[in-house]
Amino acid sequence: MVDLSGTAGAADRGTTPRHFIDEFDLSREEFLQVIRRGSEFRREHEAGTGDALLPRRTLGMIFEKSSTRTRVSFETAMTQLGGHAIYLSPEGTQIGRGEPLEDTARVLSEMVDIISVRTFSHEALQRFAAASRVPVINALTDLLHPCQLLADMQTFLDHAGDIEGRRVAWIGDGNNMCNSYINTAKLLGFELLIACPDGYEPDAELLRNAGEHARRVGSPEEACRGAHLVVTDVWASMGQEQEQTMRERAFAGYQVDMRLMQEAAD
Repeated sequence: MVDLSGTAGAADRGTTPRHFIDEFDLSREEFLQVIRRGSEFRREHEAGTGDALLPRRTLGMIFEKSSTRTRVSFETAMTQLGGHAIYLSPEGTQIGRGEPLEDTARVLSEMVDIISVRTFSHEALQRFAAASRVPVINALTDLLHPCQLLADMQTFLDHAGDIEGRRVAWIGDGNNMCNSYINTAKLLGFELLIACPDGYEPDAELLRNAGEHARRVGSPEEACRGAHLVVTDVWASMGQEQEQTMRERAFAGYQVDMRLMQEAAD
């Protein structure tokens, strides 16, 4: 079971923190518990009945990659739960001056109760988490985006029920979002069909580890045929702006439009 009532805060720093770096840091049951509780939080907030479950708790947010939705959602959530969030950009911290990640992790661990990190390098996040004495959340790396999968799976559950045994189509770039869908397909037991151009495939090791739950197919139409959920992403992610023109050509046949959606399940 996941304890959603609090975090490993200042009083608990003698214990080993539990991080959320990739989807498999949660069991299937824990993943589902988190998204169900998230739906409950939303309903309670809308009804004005939610409790402040994280009073006097502080979230440190290290964002090497800029963001709108991720930043606002983290800060808003901490406010609604009675806590506080501190936004830390590289330019405004010692990270921007070359301070080792491990040193930053140790220092922040003495001051905040939990840390979210949005960065380019997944390996750097793993190093940071290994040195941290408080829980660390992956708010996006070049490899994975597990918090987005929590949000997507919560949305599917709210609107369409249990995703186990369903078919999901991924159309487009085999990027960090696609990689997280691969992991989640194995974790929650759905079938993921991936349509991507040559040269833009997802992580090969993650795809192998998913076994029968995820595979690449020959076309967007094949991926969407009978799908209960169709997912795509931008063609050029942050940091790939110089590839925009090249990617527009590569992904020209990978647009999710009404024609393609006609292949999906009713």
